[in-house]
Amino acid sequence: MSSVTEAPPRNRWGIAAAGVVMQLALGAVYAWSVFVNPLRDRFDWSRTQVTLTFTISIFMLGVSAYFGGLWMNRKGPRVVGMAAGALYGIGVILASQSAGKLWLLYLSYGFIAGIGLGLGYIVPVATLVKWFPDRRGMITGIAVCGFGGGAVLTAPIAKALISSVGVLSTFAYLGIAYLVMVVGAASFMTNPPEGWRPAGWEPSAAQQTQRSAKDYLLPEALRTWQWYALWALLFLNVTAGISLISQASDMTQEITGASAAGGAALVSLISIANASGRFLWAWLSDFITRRWVFLTMFALQAVLFLLLPQARPYALFSLLAFIIITCYGGGFGTMPAFAADYFGPRNVGTIYGLMLTAWGFASAVGPLLLSTLRDASGSYTQPLIIIAVIMLVSIIVPFIVRPPRPQIEAKEEVAPSPASS
Repeated sequence: MSSVTEAPPRNRWGIAAAGVVMQLALGAVYAWSVFVNPLRDRFDWSRTQVTLTFTISIFMLGVSAYFGGLWMNRKGPRVVGMAAGALYGIGVILASQSAGKLWLLYLSYGFIAGIGLGLGYIVPVATLVKWFPDRRGMITGIAVCGFGGGAVLTAPIAKALISSVGVLSTFAYLGIAYLVMVVGAASFMTNPPEGWRPAGWEPSAAQQTQRSAKDYLLPEALRTWQWYALWALLFLNVTAGISLISQASDMTQEITGASAAGGAALVSLISIANASGRFLWAWLSDFITRRWVFLTMFALQAVLFLLLPQARPYALFSLLAFIIITCYGGGFGTMPAFAADYFGPRNVGTIYGLMLTAWGFASAVGPLLLSTLRDASGSYTQPLIIIAVIMLVSIIVPFIVRPPRPQIEAKEEVAPSPASS
């Protein structure tokens, strides 16, 4: 089939901008820590009880992203994005009615809003890789950069609202804003014509060697070892980064002797690192390939995690942590393009959507691993060294991974010629 190269029916950069707006609203979930103390103080709930709301929300994100990809294949990105905005916004609004009702907080902000998060997260990612075959890494980096930056934008707004109108009313105001932002941005989401590519653009020889010539269906992708290799890459990268994020404040205070305010400042700093890394590493992957980006990030993290226990000056510790979290964000920025390279862009919504289960598992494993080892050893030194070793061993995966080869091509290559029959 020949590729469609005529002018697109819509401005692809406008669609990209809408995708960033969607992700900014969705990424506000990362500002959950702003609500923890106000909810504890108001209703006498424990930190663990309040934090479980966030855990439920992220778990539902990982689960529903896969179903969002399936739904997109049938109804297109606009319908799924609008449904996501409605669920996310309504879920957060309903949280404003959870006074003294922890179960309602879990149901509204955790379950309902979490489903909206997953449905919405996959929409701009899966749509934009189709509009930007020439810049897959850069565009997915831009899209998920918005998700990483959502907390940076939302945290100060939420703090101001909590101070002026209270924590429950803040949920109502933010929920309305999220609903308007996500539904409005989703109205711009549309797929390009089948086979569309920018006029005059052809993939380079290097790009062709790293891209599959076939658009895989999800069952076909799951029959390749490469899908599980990409899942492992995402899982390993998230495990390392989120372990640091989960203990950033306490770790900073223990290793550097900083105050609680200094630990909190580092938490804000690494939010910026998370957002910037999603774009920078993904943009770089367009030039050095996705596998080399992951190999570089793993090698870099192996060294940095090894150095962290000795980084006693606050500025040095902050610098090392900042770079590590750019790698954490870089995995989210690079992996959608990686999946599109290896399995084609047509069904990337379902293929990458299911791959996001790695995020959910790693979000449980990373913090638990670090906290358990910390409690057993009495300091962060041994746990950080173990994570460094895990990162060093993980280099094997991006080193060996290669694009899958469709079975039909392999059969054609080994089929005997008529003359030899």
